Amino acid sequence: MKKIYFKTLLIGLAAISAVSCSDQSDEITNILFNRNFSPIGLEAKVRNRTNVELSWNVADGVTQYNIEVFANDSLTFAGTPQKTFSITPDKVPFLVTDLDGETKYSFRVMALDGNEARNSKWSGAFAKTESEQIFMPVAEEDIQAKQVTLRWPAGQSADVITLTPGDIVYTITASDIAAGAATITGLQPETKYTAIMTRNGKTRGKVSFTTGVYLEPTDILVSPGDDLSQMIADAPEGYRLVIDAGEYGIKGADTDYGGSVTITKAIAIKGLRQGSYPVIKGRFKVEAPLSLDQVILDGFGTDGGQTFDFTGANTISEFSLTNSQVKNYTKGLMYINQPILVDKITIQGNIISKIECSGGDFIDSRKGGYNQLTFKNNTVYESAKERDFFRMDDASSSVTASPVIVVDHNTLYNVGSGGANYRIFYIRFAGNKITFTNNLVVGTNHKRGFTNQKSTDAEPTLDNNVYFNTENLISAGATADATIAWFDTNGTVLDPQFKDAANGDFTVGNDNVKDLKAGDPRWIK
Repeated sequence: MKKIYFKTLLIGLAAISAVSCSDQSDEITNILFNRNFSPIGLEAKVRNRTNVELSWNVADGVTQYNIEVFANDSLTFAGTPQKTFSITPDKVPFLVTDLDGETKYSFRVMALDGNEARNSKWSGAFAKTESEQIFMPVAEEDIQAKQVTLRWPAGQSADVITLTPGDIVYTITASDIAAGAATITGLQPETKYTAIMTRNGKTRGKVSFTTGVYLEPTDILVSPGDDLSQMIADAPEGYRLVIDAGEYGIKGADTDYGGSVTITKAIAIKGLRQGSYPVIKGRFKVEAPLSLDQVILDGFGTDGGQTFDFTGANTISEFSLTNSQVKNYTKGLMYINQPILVDKITIQGNIISKIECSGGDFIDSRKGGYNQLTFKNNTVYESAKERDFFRMDDASSSVTASPVIVVDHNTLYNVGSGGANYRIFYIRFAGNKITFTNNLVVGTNHKRGFTNQKSTDAEPTLDNNVYFNTENLISAGATADATIAWFDTNGTVLDPQFKDAANGDFTVGNDNVKDLKAGDPRWIK
């Protein structure tokens, strides 16, 4: 009797269990809540200064989203919304356009499915728009040594334009607004100004420009047809050669271009025009302080050496290459193979391409050294395919130096793309310190990554770098050498979506890369 009862009890429990499981399954698949869930993951991101992109997780069953926009608000949603929208789920993410600049906006989103009683509660987010930009790029013909004409769409109103440095305040007139242009005088030559246009205290436009050259008594004007090599040789100590647009050859043994000229005293070389740089075909042997600005250096037809070869035995206080273009040199950009100390090297704002580095490294110091190397706001592409990007041998027995290398906000494309046993930093000079920040690196495949040298700074500063299609920089890849010393483990992997890299246009198309502001600033638009 007990045995029969026990079996019956088991059967009953099984039946109850089966019913319970069946009911639970039905509840999960057919669950219906009293109302829709509020949108989850709502984010508001500023796009193109005065637009805001709203994104959130789209839920099943929702047929519509209502959006309300409140200006000068911090998630209080008080009063009447400035803008309202009703969109279908396929329109997410949604771009809110035509917002005011420098304004804090609150956004809220509600989910609907056609049954008003089931409308979700609101989800909120906020964002502050950036300043407007209605200034047009400043054309070269509108820039003079002591004045500038700034332009914007005719009819767009504003109150004042403030220029710094100098805190020059220009009051915009009705005729300026009608013409969309204002001419501002009393400026200093060769000075970088930032102009800010405001209306009711809010920025409507911001633009920077550099005033033109005003020839001083220590300036020598070089014009097409002049013998540049001879003029460099004849220039007095401390003078500057200001070169008009055109093509200039540094004479070789048997040609009018492609040779090298020796810098034996401190001079400066500057292109006269901001929009049309002079083209210099040749190389420089550097034995004294030298600065170059607004020039194009073309190594086509040279003897295969580096662009700049430091050949003397003196201490050189400073070398700078700024706002220029360099291309088509065989061995490298810079070579120090003598016991020379260069105190300060600045390479900034340049576009450098097709530096093959056959038989040499990109920036190559063997028997000398430097204290400070700043490599900033440059674009380098199709260069140093199978060589080191920065090389500095330990020449501390010949020169005394404390090398600090700062590499910041550069775009590097197909630099070290050949997969050879080289690295970005081959730095062996004792006591070196390295900073590598805000760079955008695409198409690099050094087998030894950043470095495989114990003497290279073991604790470099690495921050906010973006990588795409690279090997051995964030982590060891398939080609990695086992001796790699360190990786940028906090680096971000994103496709920058360059506009036309094959033709040298590295304008960034990926908004997430733009948000990080990595790479050469000229390509973030």
